[in-house]
Amino acid sequence: MRIDKYLWSIRCFKTRNQASTAVKKGSVRINGLIAKPAKEVFPGDQITYRLNQITRSLEVIDLPSSRVGAKLVALYRTDLTPKELEEQMGMIRGAKDGQRDRGTGRPTKKQRRDLDDFKIEPEEDF
Repeated sequence: MRIDKYLWSIRCFKTRNQASTAVKKGSVRINGLIAKPAKEVFPGDQITYRLNQITRSLEVIDLPSSRVGAKLVALYRTDLTPKELEEQMGMIRGAKDGQRDRGTGRPTKKQRRDLDDFKIEPEEDF
């Protein structure tokens, strides 16, 4: 099976076009070598790809015949990504908590003043 089709079928990428683009950019490696979109994948291969600022690693267990459901992905790959990287991703998601909720609109004058008071301003040396 082609590497771009494999990454799409095990739900690493939302579309096959995204998977193919990532492979063309050189973000995907098979057994340490940069892959091209038509490169064949076999059971036992180790794949490393970069997605959302995290380098993920996986090992191919089996090849699916078509795109599989999220519950069946574990039958076709073993995730080798270190847990520290998953924690980093959680911290990146947590950093966005300081932002306003989507759909709440612009802050009122009082909310803006409260936000300005809350923000820490750098000290100026004279």
